[in-house]
Amino acid sequence: MRWRILALLFAARVGLGLQFQTMGSVGTNLSDTFGLDNAQIGLMIGLFMAPGLFLALPAGFVGRFASDRMWAGLGLMCLALGGAITALAAGPTFIGLGRALAGAGFLFSTLYFTKMTADWFEGREIATAMSILVMSWPFGIAMGQVGHTWLAGLYGWRMPFAVASVYCLLAAIAVFTLYRSREDLPTLVSSRIKGLLPREVGLILCAGIAWGVFNAGYVVYLSFGPSMLEAQGMNILAAASIISVGSWVMILSGAACGQIADRFGRRDTILTVCMFSAVLAMMLLSMPGAGLAASLIFGLLGMAPAGVIMALAGQAVAPERRALGMGVFFTVYYAIMAASPPMAGWILDRTGAPADAILFGAVLFALVLPAAFLFRMLKARAIAASVQTGA
Repeated sequence: MRWRILALLFAARVGLGLQFQTMGSVGTNLSDTFGLDNAQIGLMIGLFMAPGLFLALPAGFVGRFASDRMWAGLGLMCLALGGAITALAAGPTFIGLGRALAGAGFLFSTLYFTKMTADWFEGREIATAMSILVMSWPFGIAMGQVGHTWLAGLYGWRMPFAVASVYCLLAAIAVFTLYRSREDLPTLVSSRIKGLLPREVGLILCAGIAWGVFNAGYVVYLSFGPSMLEAQGMNILAAASIISVGSWVMILSGAACGQIADRFGRRDTILTVCMFSAVLAMMLLSMPGAGLAASLIFGLLGMAPAGVIMALAGQAVAPERRALGMGVFFTVYYAIMAASPPMAGWILDRTGAPADAILFGAVLFALVLPAAFLFRMLKARAIAASVQTGA
């Protein structure tokens, strides 16, 4: 049953990546139509993440008032509505409004999809399950990188938003009708603990930082990698196709990495190898003729530990406080994600060199390691303290 549920969540979550990638794929069209510069395009990309700064904690709290299925489905509905508003927009204001509404839907969907998966795979194959779940995001993005560019070329910049909205609407209907909660989930209904324990706060903050900088590096790669290749003489479609290779490859490598971590452990070694590979891939992207090799390394190794990093959130907080913990986790994540694309765009506008924005992305990937290692250290101390007190 749990694998069928995971398949449903994967298919529904593809819509999140498909809707997110619309702005990155039609940014040039919007610049030509509305005169937006790179920083403004980066702001539009970041608006998708901005609602999480204010809604992540409330989204975690409201989990006690309605089912996970309800909140995840409503999130998908907001994604569909936000995309529709952007598709019909007559100017940058309504484009931004649509992106912000879609971003609110993205928050609720992501938070509750993550909780649903953690609930179903509590104590068994969680790294593998999280790896599969998070690969739905690059799968949707990779579809959008090529599909949205093609649609925009044939039908104009509005069509990608419309198509992504229809997908999100169908995904919401599927979640409402097909999802079932796990009935034997261990909970402590009578617990007097309403907030997070101090050790859980430290763990979830570290997990949020690791996940935030990891995804921010990925967004910089997606958003400014094509500009790097275009500066080397490629046309728009060829550049988008090469950058999308990394996203297609990581769909398989991410699931494989989760299996390796669940079976053999050595998570710190896996993260170290993969993050060094991500930095190397970003550096290779700046070298003429190395774009395809960079994308392959990026997808095969650099992005492979996505599920291993996401699994930290499920390991940080007890099941009965997981929704609240996810709220803190995604608050940190969104703070990083909202700031990073505008920063990369500002760097590009200031220097005029796409390589500088790519270097910023490499720094973000490098920051994953200290956050993950601090998580392991705090987790080990918490386990040792529990043993000493007999808890």
